[in-house]
Amino acid sequence: MHFPYLGETKDLNESSRRQAGGSYIALTEGITQYELGGPAEGRKVVLIPGFSVPYFIFDPTFEFLTETGFRVLRYNLYGRGFSDRPQARYDIHFFTRQLRELLQALKFSHACLIGLSMGGSISASFVSTHHDMVEKWVLIDPAGVRPIVFSRLLKAVNMPGIGDLVLGLFGTGNMVKSAASDFFEPRLIEQFQANYLVQMQYKGFKRAILSTVRSGMLGSLYSTYELAGKFQIPTLIFWGRQDTTVPFDHSAELLQAMPHARLNVVEQCGHIPHYEKPSEVNPILQEFLQG
Repeated sequence: MHFPYLGETKDLNESSRRQAGGSYIALTEGITQYELGGPAEGRKVVLIPGFSVPYFIFDPTFEFLTETGFRVLRYNLYGRGFSDRPQARYDIHFFTRQLRELLQALKFSHACLIGLSMGGSISASFVSTHHDMVEKWVLIDPAGVRPIVFSRLLKAVNMPGIGDLVLGLFGTGNMVKSAASDFFEPRLIEQFQANYLVQMQYKGFKRAILSTVRSGMLGSLYSTYELAGKFQIPTLIFWGRQDTTVPFDHSAELLQAMPHARLNVVEQCGHIPHYEKPSEVNPILQEFLQG
């Protein structure tokens, strides 16, 4: 049975994509929106976003790295931003395949990966299966070390039979509101929420979110991190001390899986330190990527 996804009134098509900007490429499962910047000869960096936020979440990082000479690729996961929302199972294999096909199509081999939150899980899966394509690896408050503790909304979404109804009727306001919990300081929240809302107008967003939750993307992928860690790729981790989305104490377990990794703790900061405190994160990131 299909329930109405209130607020999803627009079709994702060529006209809407033209207005949104960015570049687009057709992959096996559908069209992926991406942006490529920086000098062609620069060291390659790939920015992998998290659970539901489009690639604007990397605005400060993308701007900084392109200006400092890196060749930077950021993209939107299927179901997010202006990437297609195919009828599919949105599991780890689905997202890993999207990343592999995108990098191969753009000839972006031997790149540095930066995975945020659920993007950390995707990057771990990619490293575990395509480590020869990865030069360095950065994780920002990565999900997947332990299962995410579901909010009341996500608990309801995960329940067979009523998840569509709950997400369709109450999801928009709750999802926008919950984005505020990613921040330690409130000054950036209003603009963040306005940017986040844009994608929610287009049909298929909530269906993709529902499938992502039900396909285990917020569960434990600890064994994937363990496997990826065996390849000893130089790894840097950033974690906001006050993160309530993926709590800081998960970092100790991640370091057990990848003892070679280096952890940088960002104080007075929530789930997205690169966005909330770029002046603190960027110099460390640059030194690591250039080193």
